[in-house]
Amino acid sequence: MRMILLGPPGVGKGTQARFLMEKLGALQLSTGDLLRAAVRDGTELGKRAKGYMDQGELVPDDVILGLIRETLVELGDKPVIFDGFPRTVPQAEGLDRLLAELGGGVDRVLELTVDDEEVVRRLSARRCCPKDGAVYNLLYNPPRADSVCDRCGGPLIQRDDDKPEVIRHRLAVYHQQTEPLSDYYRGAGLLVRVNGDGTVDEVRRRVEDALA
Repeated sequence: MRMILLGPPGVGKGTQARFLMEKLGALQLSTGDLLRAAVRDGTELGKRAKGYMDQGELVPDDVILGLIRETLVELGDKPVIFDGFPRTVPQAEGLDRLLAELGGGVDRVLELTVDDEEVVRRLSARRCCPKDGAVYNLLYNPPRADSVCDRCGGPLIQRDDDKPEVIRHRLAVYHQQTEPLSDYYRGAGLLVRVNGDGTVDEVRRRVEDALA
């Protein structure tokens, strides 16, 4: 099973990915984690990636696909959930070519959907503790005392990327660059859309139904 989770930031992909990992015995394949590990280990691809990262440039798709190839070869038939890749149609086409070379393909694409304003509401309610890294959400997981960390008693902050105007910009980028993947995978007969509104358990049950 090779699965892709799609959806805008704040839709709950990470939460549902953890559920799917447990249900399917799958590995969550994060391109960010792969890049950091390759750079840390000083691999050939890691050295190439570091050159781009040090200059503040995006790592080219061929480097990302090379890291994915190495990992998939090592994992063999173990189920995989792709996290953060592909983000564009050209990346999806590259992934299709890679998987075909390895003797397989994408088996299922789950797209979690919510209204943009719900995303803004969710993400703008997030608060972080700069001292110990604790994360809260005023809607779902509020601190016991207003604006104070439960762990250390320090003041909580709202990160710049959790401010409504920044979230709306991130959503605009998503709609422009990543949303076309919906049509791409729908055309391949792989896409299943899942309503991401509601509680975590409600969405989980919808995901289970989509997999049935």
